[in-house]
Amino acid sequence: QVQLVESGGGLVQAGDSLRLSCAASGRTFSTQTMGWFRQAPGKEREFVGHITWSATTSYADSMKGRFTISRDNAKNMVYLQMSSLKPDDTAVYYCAASNRVLPAPREGQYPYWGQGTQVTVSS
Repeated sequence: QVQLVESGGGLVQAGDSLRLSCAASGRTFSTQTMGWFRQAPGKEREFVGHITWSATTSYADSMKGRFTISRDNAKNMVYLQMSSLKPDDTAVYYCAASNRVLPAPREGQYPYWGQGTQVTVSS
């Protein structure tokens, strides 16, 4: 019904910037809100932030200031711009889609997921 594909991950040095992309296809009415999550080795998956169809955003408190989410509805694309990266940001980053207008910051609120893209930040 909905397919999501992330791209843009890679190996960077501390202090660098990186932009991740997520392309959506299929039933785009199910992409009312797009979320970003990440999972570091040995840790639970955590909420990064989300963006609604009308481009309002919300972020986890620990992500505010360095991460910015945007979207291009005409292209069915969503982006995660990361700056001042730290080794603790090393994780697999996932995009997810929800038909909810304002989903809660939980995995269960998002029925559609991409396969993730690896971001590694060296010190």
